[in-house]
Amino acid sequence: MADALYSSCAEVLSLAQSHKDDLNALLDPVDGFAPRLRQICQERLIDLEANPSASQEELDVLRMESDTWGLLQAIMPLRKLAPQTQPDPQSLLIDNPYTPTADLANAIMGSSPFFTELVAVREWLHETAPYPPADPGPVTGYWKFTKYEVLQNKRLGKGKEREPAGGYVLDLDPDAPNRGEGRSLAADDAVYDRALVQALYVLVRAGKLDEAIELCQTAQQPWRAATIRGTQPFQWRALNQNQSRDEDAMEEDDFDGWRGNQRLKLWKYSCEKAALNPNLSDIERALYAALAPCAQTYTFLKAACRTWEDHLWAQLSILCEEKVSAELEKLKNMFWEDSLTLKETDGVDVSMNVEEDEEEDWATETMAALESLSEVPVEEGPPADDPYHATQLQIILDRTDHLLESFAASLDMGEHDPESPQYPALTRFFAHLCLYLQMIDMSSPPLATQRVLEAYLQVLESTGQRDLIAMYAGALGDNAVERYAMFLTSLGISGEKDDRRLALIRAKDHGLDMKKVALVTAERTVEKALATLLPPPEGLLPDFSEHQPPATDEETFLLRSIEWTTLLESTYDMALEQANVILRYFLGRGRLLLAKKFLDGLPKDLNSLREPEAPATEFLHYRQLFMVWEVLDRVVECQGLEKPHMAVQTKADWLQDYKLLTQQAREQVTRLLTTEWLLSEDERMKVDSRRLLELVRIRQIYIPIVIMRLHNVLYDSRRKISENLKYVLLLANTVADSRYKLYEDFVAQDGRRLGDYLQLVREATLGGLEGGGSDPFRILHTL
Repeated sequence: MADALYSSCAEVLSLAQSHKDDLNALLDPVDGFAPRLRQICQERLIDLEANPSASQEELDVLRMESDTWGLLQAIMPLRKLAPQTQPDPQSLLIDNPYTPTADLANAIMGSSPFFTELVAVREWLHETAPYPPADPGPVTGYWKFTKYEVLQNKRLGKGKEREPAGGYVLDLDPDAPNRGEGRSLAADDAVYDRALVQALYVLVRAGKLDEAIELCQTAQQPWRAATIRGTQPFQWRALNQNQSRDEDAMEEDDFDGWRGNQRLKLWKYSCEKAALNPNLSDIERALYAALAPCAQTYTFLKAACRTWEDHLWAQLSILCEEKVSAELEKLKNMFWEDSLTLKETDGVDVSMNVEEDEEEDWATETMAALESLSEVPVEEGPPADDPYHATQLQIILDRTDHLLESFAASLDMGEHDPESPQYPALTRFFAHLCLYLQMIDMSSPPLATQRVLEAYLQVLESTGQRDLIAMYAGALGDNAVERYAMFLTSLGISGEKDDRRLALIRAKDHGLDMKKVALVTAERTVEKALATLLPPPEGLLPDFSEHQPPATDEETFLLRSIEWTTLLESTYDMALEQANVILRYFLGRGRLLLAKKFLDGLPKDLNSLREPEAPATEFLHYRQLFMVWEVLDRVVECQGLEKPHMAVQTKADWLQDYKLLTQQAREQVTRLLTTEWLLSEDERMKVDSRRLLELVRIRQIYIPIVIMRLHNVLYDSRRKISENLKYVLLLANTVADSRYKLYEDFVAQDGRRLGDYLQLVREATLGGLEGGGSDPFRILHTL
């Protein structure tokens, strides 16, 4: 299920990248990038909620990720798309002194981009609020049980004179329990009322005022419905001359004429007083404070906040409502709030500079108030310093640069445990946030973005999402090739050659240069193998044996590194150099058979390459060694085919093959020994070159062996091919020739000493006396 989440997010990213030049598509409220990711999170959340093994932490993380994408969709279109032009409230009044309060309030809220964003955030908080509320229980009528008690007291003649305190209320008006007389409702009614008020508060918190009004009416408490309905500013569509008529709203049954509160200021004052009334319960005071938020009632509204989102909503509600109220107070000629009579208000025109200064001061104070929420204590849900809460706050404050840099720094300092269930989700969110900001051309710090994407790539690797690596690595810009190459290197020896070809094709599909990826991957693979996995070919020369153990995983890793540069013909030149590096390593460790197998597996086209010249020549010399080795092996095999009682013709054919093979062996070995094999004069002049040391070592391993193998082949064949004894002695002359310096390749090690070879030459010289005579060198002149 989690795997599907990664792939679903990648699909959304791929679709968005195909529309990266279409800002409207990226910010579409339904099909845009943020809404689609939010939908994915919500679908996953539904699956987790149905899974009894899912932890609360997983649910909280996914819910907050979903909510944060909702916040981004609420804010980013306002910041990136051209705003709709709206008249300022004073202009509305000049055009029409009877402009309804609702239109003025809307004009105020749209008067500045910052204020518009705050209103959008408040609507987002309404949308994401916990819902539905607790059910207050079945409706039994208007204080049914209290009514029975009051009627019973009246029948018994009780309650005619008010006692100072105690007992049930004597009247059934809504204020009866709140007169400070110490009287209360019947227990069942009191319980229902508390549950009702709690449910109403939850609905107001979620911005569902119509449902709250309907609940009041259902509970047969119409005065509460009227109180909640007072939140609606006065509207009269017939007086709205500056805005287009909403056809859907026109169809509403209760909006043929006017609606809303004509005395909004008075209503807010009444709610404020109710919230400050100590005779009311705490939750009811919080309800009134929520209906008309202001600084004076913040204490009671704050007391009802349980989560960090509640505190953010309470703070924003107060800031927005007080801003609207303050701006309405400044307006002149407001008919509906000024005693229903058009009143000319004396006042001084406020200059544009003063208005701008006031707006700037208000924005500064607002941001300071919001910043204080980063440390507010919460009773339920994730704390204020949770990464998602910190993210939401920074997004609201338009500090995404600081947000990404802080998260990248926290990754560097190891503040996030990669083993925690929150880590994959967190890195996934921040990676997509970085890419989202890039696509909509919002500021995104390059170094922080790189660090975040690196972290997410590691998550994709650890979760086996290899097919997605190229897509996200491609977003790293200049480091994309290097990072994707690092991933391919990490694959080790897993995957077949076709899988590696597919990995390179994915790189191309996501905008990466296949050739560069192949080259860098090959380089990193060889570096990793030689630097960390395999021991260097140093120390004593290896004892050569025809029977060698199979390749280890580390050796296989190095052998298969060549696949990255042999998949494309355009990288064959690099493959040639890489092949030389690999061959030097294995030949330097005496792993001749592995080197031969490696060489046989290379594309045949590499053999015909002539450029670059130096690597091509070195590669040719390695092929020359294996051809020499092969022909020497064939001589030995042919020698073993001789039988004691062979037919005359069969023996003649065998002898002919034997002569031909020994001739080929002699010619090829001589060519190898006399053509500066691996080491030219220029190469010998290089000092402390690692490559030079490796080439010298290879010559020290194989030159003595090749010389002595050819010597033995020629010496052993002297009775069948008599002239070969002459070539044995000529071979000794070649070894002694100062032009070739073959004697320098013999070292002081058993089996490779020059004395070992000279002992063989001595035996061969004595073999020249087998036909008689006293001159051991006669064989050079007579044959």
